[in-house]
Amino acid sequence: MIANEKIKAAEVQVTGVNGEDLGIMSTKEALQMAKELDVDLVCLSLASSPPPCQLVSRTDFKQQKVKENAKNRKAEKGPKVKEVRLSAFIEDHDYETKKHQAERILQAGDVVELTVRLEKKESQEAKRLVEELVRDLAHCGKQEKGIQVSGKQVVAVVLPL
Repeated sequence: MIANEKIKAAEVQVTGVNGEDLGIMSTKEALQMAKELDVDLVCLSLASSPPPCQLVSRTDFKQQKVKENAKNRKAEKGPKVKEVRLSAFIEDHDYETKKHQAERILQAGDVVELTVRLEKKESQEAKRLVEELVRDLAHCGKQEKGIQVSGKQVVAVVLPL
């Protein structure tokens, strides 16, 4: 974010502290007004001419900058992959609990890996269970690839929407 003296444009479109439109004025006038009101002049976008700027209280500006930095750091790291383990023969209530857990993870923006550990010959039941769970999670996530059936487990990866 560009603020105060760092704004290089000759004229700016100014919005007041309470959201009222103050019109187009020179940057010097806008900075003078910001000083009088003891607030910061913050440039919202450099894409248009004159650039839209807003008068923002100093504490709000600092909090907004901290939130933006945290958001950028999270975006750089990328989404986490979180595993939800199930068994092939699962009770209805446990299934619902795991489904809600996966929904929460997807809504937080992370990737869910649904894993069913196999015992004996239950790969068909496990695959059917994972297919059903992927269908139930379709409103908040989409399946990355097909369901992978290996010797000891059945895995599906669901990406957030």
